[in-house]
Amino acid sequence: MIPKLPINIDDLLHHRAVESERIEYKGGWNPESILHTLCAFANDFHNLGGGYVLVGVAEEQGLPQLPPAGLQPEQIDAIQKELLNLGHSAMAPPYHPLTATYDVQGRTILVLWAPGGETRPYKAKSSLSKKGEWAYYLRKHTSTVKATGQDERELLSLAATVPFDDRYCPTATLDDLSAYLLRDFLHEIGSELLADAHRLDIETLGRRMNVVGGPSEMAFPKNVGLLFFNQHPERFFPATQIDVVYFPDGAGGDHFEEKVFKGPLGRITRDALEYIGRHYLKEGVTKHADRAQAERFWNFPLAAVEEAVVNAVYHRSYEIREPIEIRIDGQELVVLSFPGPDRSIRLQDLQAGKAVSRRYRNRRIGEFLKELELTEGRSTGVPKILRVMNANGSPAPVFETDEERSYFLIRLPAHPGFRRGPEGVGETTPEVAPEVAPEVAPELLRLLGVLEGEMTRVSLMAALGLQDEKHFREHYLQNAIQQGLIEMTIPDRPRSRLQKYRLTVVGQRALAAKDTY
Repeated sequence: MIPKLPINIDDLLHHRAVESERIEYKGGWNPESILHTLCAFANDFHNLGGGYVLVGVAEEQGLPQLPPAGLQPEQIDAIQKELLNLGHSAMAPPYHPLTATYDVQGRTILVLWAPGGETRPYKAKSSLSKKGEWAYYLRKHTSTVKATGQDERELLSLAATVPFDDRYCPTATLDDLSAYLLRDFLHEIGSELLADAHRLDIETLGRRMNVVGGPSEMAFPKNVGLLFFNQHPERFFPATQIDVVYFPDGAGGDHFEEKVFKGPLGRITRDALEYIGRHYLKEGVTKHADRAQAERFWNFPLAAVEEAVVNAVYHRSYEIREPIEIRIDGQELVVLSFPGPDRSIRLQDLQAGKAVSRRYRNRRIGEFLKELELTEGRSTGVPKILRVMNANGSPAPVFETDEERSYFLIRLPAHPGFRRGPEGVGETTPEVAPEVAPEVAPELLRLLGVLEGEMTRVSLMAALGLQDEKHFREHYLQNAIQQGLIEMTIPDRPRSRLQKYRLTVVGQRALAAKDTY
């Protein structure tokens, strides 16, 4: 049996965690077409992390047709042998994808994982039936095309350039990768590779996850592997840390509180966000004389803080010995990282939420952050910050850099309903009312009434007798969360497969007082 890859097959079939432009479905074995697609994924023109070819799954208008046609065991064996030959004879430099078989609805399919290559650009034979004709291929949206004109010139300029996070670390050994952290990651993302992980040695497991590279006689961990799967990555990349600094008397005061987060990159990102949320994010409630509905708002909305911090983790340079710094006082929350955004991005476009970049500094870091559901990785971070701050009633965020793009700073101003006082962040204006049972719409009271303990979205819909997921999400779930009536059990992973919901203290008060409405 061919071993599994470090990804859940459902993510590939339903475009979860993996963009559609990184997936190609093939109803059967078409060596020439598949060769060109593998070449395009290996060139990884947009630095997205390569892609996947699912052989045995037909498609219609970009969507997989299920149940799949599947492949016979003898077909898979023949394909494996032909792939090995094509990688040597029909691609230059030689390139070989990783492969795995999966059972989907009683049929066996073959998945080819083609990470971005380290010796790009790659070219492939244009025709397997003709001699002498070769071409470079790349992905355009969901199609594989020949590189021509400016695209070909730009692709050639990528020769011998491997992003820092995808390079080998010659000062480290395979012993510097933690098998526990690797398995824990596979468990968290629901990868089928986890079933085999306990019996695989660290090199084999690392190669399956593409965090180990080099020839078998001299394998090295990649930088991204050390950043995520070593307990002390700062030993290899100094200043790999997040500093959270709080100024109770303002930035000009003599006193401050500091908390430094060090460790695996995914862990410190979550720990820093959880720490900020627990200590420095506060909710205010303002009663208005002219209407019954109270106004709820946060000093700094959590979703905007998450996007700002994850953006810094994703796009900072780990070759620069400067940590990510988060400064908080009663007036603003500031996230500072080094260096700044790509020069092709105009600051005015960034400020307007219109900047789009497909040239990510750390494509592999982004890949792991996406699988941990910490980022979408599609230039949605800045627009989301703008949208969330506006929805909270906060002043617009500010994005700063210099002409040299030596740093990037995101300022999140505090909501006007909060001010810095002698007790620091969280002191609200005098008109903020004490906590009382809020008025709640009838449909939300129905939701609160059926919520027992911790329940999934599917269970809640069944209890309410609802079948339209969009209607439930927009009219029940989102409103209840925004009003603080219910909360997620895994708030830092809103789309987690394990996500459940439970009543908050506010929701309990509303439910207890429902007979008075």
